[in-house]
Amino acid sequence: MDDVSFDVRSGEVVALVGPSGAGKSTIAQLIPRLYDPDAGEVRIDGSDIRSFTLDSLRRQVSLVLQDTILFRGTVAHNIGYGRAGATRDEIIAAAVRANAHEFIEKMPAGYDTQLSERATNLSGGQRQRIAIARAFVRDAPLLILDEPTTGLDAESFHMVLQGLQELMKGKTTIIISHDLDLIQRADWILVIRRGRIEQTGRHAELLREAGLYASLHARRVGEADANQEPEVVALGAGTRSHR
Repeated sequence: MDDVSFDVRSGEVVALVGPSGAGKSTIAQLIPRLYDPDAGEVRIDGSDIRSFTLDSLRRQVSLVLQDTILFRGTVAHNIGYGRAGATRDEIIAAAVRANAHEFIEKMPAGYDTQLSERATNLSGGQRQRIAIARAFVRDAPLLILDEPTTGLDAESFHMVLQGLQELMKGKTTIIISHDLDLIQRADWILVIRRGRIEQTGRHAELLREAGLYASLHARRVGEADANQEPEVVALGAGTRSHR
């Protein structure tokens, strides 16, 4: 990272976009202190996050990653892992909101079905919906989505996207994704290259600038056109602050 500085207001959705290896995931991983910066600081509500205990900080953050981490155990246990003491009713309610309840109910023992190590007996889309249900149970105010829809087929993608849209409501969200559907839902976008912020703005603004974002967007649209016409998604209203 080099001279990276930006502010995210409570409840905003911000997308980090850039080539592979640009530093997007590194920025996101600074928030729950998976790394600490060599210089500078990360602040939440004006306080340096290093002033919080790791436990109290990480209780405020939910992560939904490309490679969902699930454990050997029941479906209910894996969803309830989001928060100690979660009740059965809370687990089921979270699964409903994550579009997971229907497929869970069809499993041999429903919520008591045993998952294999890394849940290899579930599809990629099913694993992601379990992860989203876990995040609903956790109900943390900060949400990090790191390539949560990568590698999913079209049907799974739309089911996961619906769950993510519900999950993001009212939460301060950082999105790292190559998916146009997710990126265009952001209030504003940071374009990262070689560890630096190269552009900042809304989707339409960045397209007009004809810079890196426009180039990346054109490439993604071309890839989408090879399969099907991409959906046009309306941007939500939002504000940004960048220094």
